[in-house]
Amino acid sequence: MTLINHKFTLAARPAGMPKRTDWTYGEEPVRELADGEVLIKVLYISLDPAMRGWMNDSKSYISPVAIGEVMRALGAGQVIASRNSRFPVGQFISGGCGVQEYFISQGDGLIALDTRIAPLPVFLSTLGMTGMTAYFGLLDTGRPEPGDVVVVSAAAGAVGGVVGQIAKIKGCRAVGIAGGDAKCRYLREELGFDVAIDYKSEDVARALRTACPSGINVYFDNVGGEILEAALANLARGARIVICGAISQYNNQIMQGPRNYMSLLINRASMKGMLVFDYVDRFGEAVREMAGWIKVGKLKSREDIVEGLETFPETFLKLFSGENVGKLLLKVAEPESN
Repeated sequence: MTLINHKFTLAARPAGMPKRTDWTYGEEPVRELADGEVLIKVLYISLDPAMRGWMNDSKSYISPVAIGEVMRALGAGQVIASRNSRFPVGQFISGGCGVQEYFISQGDGLIALDTRIAPLPVFLSTLGMTGMTAYFGLLDTGRPEPGDVVVVSAAAGAVGGVVGQIAKIKGCRAVGIAGGDAKCRYLREELGFDVAIDYKSEDVARALRTACPSGINVYFDNVGGEILEAALANLARGARIVICGAISQYNNQIMQGPRNYMSLLINRASMKGMLVFDYVDRFGEAVREMAGWIKVGKLKSREDIVEGLETFPETFLKLFSGENVGKLLLKVAEPESN
């Protein structure tokens, strides 16, 4: 029986917030495999703010998704047919699967997963690119020392929640910024943050002065805009600012930069961008350490899973409305039984 692949391809470059008509939902038969190829049944798709940038036709760290191409996305799946000895049938993998049901690959960039270590969704969350971003962004770029005050924005999101937990593991004071009372309780009561600031109901700059009376040593930024400015206004001498993302700006025609950047000079502080792809050769060490933390209960992983490939456009927008808590994933299918 011929398999039918359902997929979302990019139909238009969004102006502002993406809408369903910016993609085309279509189908095509799955072709026969050539030598060296594997057929992967996509089980989960990772939904990430970076995907919004990939839709723009502008210079970036990676080429944009072309009009008519399958929407780029990381995913986890299972090999269901193989002509590649490295990836036998039944093997679980992660890689750039795209927003579709089936994916054919020659094996380049695929990572074999051991689901005895953790459930499959965790490999797209804390033990995947999300966790790698938090781990290397905080430890390599932020360079926290025991006793430092670490502040993270979008702290109830996929990356931010892991950053705060690692900060606590490393002996730091963790301050999270999130939207709404429920998310702030989650940070304090479940993830162990020392302080949670609700940007929807509090003056963030004033709240940071109260929470960080000696200033911020490490600020891990996921949002940009006014919250970045509030953090810059409360730096300690020698502070390190990690620029991971700017989700508040991705749908703006013109991005707003910090007006008070001279705080970097006054406080002898540094601001540096980080990309997780620069650390691919070190992913193994991070996975081993974080899997150990998960095993002993020091690190929690939370996934927000929505079912149904066809819901992709609406589910993706949850990232920009702040509806999700933890790592947002799209569940596409159940694994094949052995």
